[in-house]
Amino acid sequence: MSFLTKKPFGITKDNKQATLYTISNQNGMKVSFTDYGANIVEIYVPDKQGILKDVVLGYDDVSGYEVNPPAYGSFLGRHANRIADAKFVVNEIEYHLEQNDGKNCLHSGSNSYNKYMYQTQCQDGEDGGFVKFSRVSPDMEQGFPGNLEVSVTYSLTEKNELKIEYFAVSDKDTVINFTNHSYFNLEGEDSESVLKHKVRIFADQYTETDSELIPTGIFADVAGTPLDFREFKEIGKEIDADFPALHYGNGYDQNFVLHTKRGEVQKVAELWEEKSGRLMEVFTDLPGLQFYSSNFLPKEDHGKGGRKYPSRSGICFETQFYPNSINMKNVPSGRLAAKEEFKSTTIYKFNVK
Repeated sequence: MSFLTKKPFGITKDNKQATLYTISNQNGMKVSFTDYGANIVEIYVPDKQGILKDVVLGYDDVSGYEVNPPAYGSFLGRHANRIADAKFVVNEIEYHLEQNDGKNCLHSGSNSYNKYMYQTQCQDGEDGGFVKFSRVSPDMEQGFPGNLEVSVTYSLTEKNELKIEYFAVSDKDTVINFTNHSYFNLEGEDSESVLKHKVRIFADQYTETDSELIPTGIFADVAGTPLDFREFKEIGKEIDADFPALHYGNGYDQNFVLHTKRGEVQKVAELWEEKSGRLMEVFTDLPGLQFYSSNFLPKEDHGKGGRKYPSRSGICFETQFYPNSINMKNVPSGRLAAKEEFKSTTIYKFNVK
């Protein structure tokens, strides 16, 4: 049986009341979201002693999420990750986006989907509760064609699964790529490092990139490289190794090639913090997973409780289409035909080990 509560989360700069929605289950796990940006704000999970801690970085109220340079907990779209030269072509028309990452576009520019207010539908119930956030992204918002009906539904099960279900449909041919950008620290968000966490990623290859983190088109083998996480390995073991991909991102910031099939959710990664025993499993039906070790957290930013989160204090597992896939041939991409429905599911499941 799940329980759902809501409370005020602050007033936005546009004088709109933000709300915090919290779902809890019978295991003591609870997850909070806000209708501003459809952001995940808190994930409280028990350790092997049954002690609850919040395991995601973030802010105490909506004012932090209105700025949010690292995109803590964020629902990102219309197209997450990088688009080379901030442009793409649909139906022989070239569309230009904001260049907010050098000459490239990152997460659709400075106003990604984490910067808008959403309509909300929610309920609790015997099999788990959910919160559904939805809005219409108008034609040419951020530079993308088509009026896009979009929703993200968060649900919490009695199996300690945080399920994320994406939906979209457009009135024009367009492109999409949704992800969640939560920063996980299974020791607790007040812990200052994830370097002792152990990671396993079910991938034999990654998308090689240039120095601007744009894929070159080569699928490189992880074998014999610091990107080999096919067995559990401490994040800090090789994060500073002399390897081009690590130099480009100042640590881990790579997209891994997954062996998934659309519509079939399967496990693609695991994160384990030995001291607390907390284990997180990642499931998705999307073809890519961006693994990011929070290498560039802003020093002037203040998170929950006024804390300054140092670099490498959180880990992102961003399920996605590959970066710049809309400008690449022969790879799965988020091209979406008019009236075609897009559906995808990602799950973060918590346990102890």
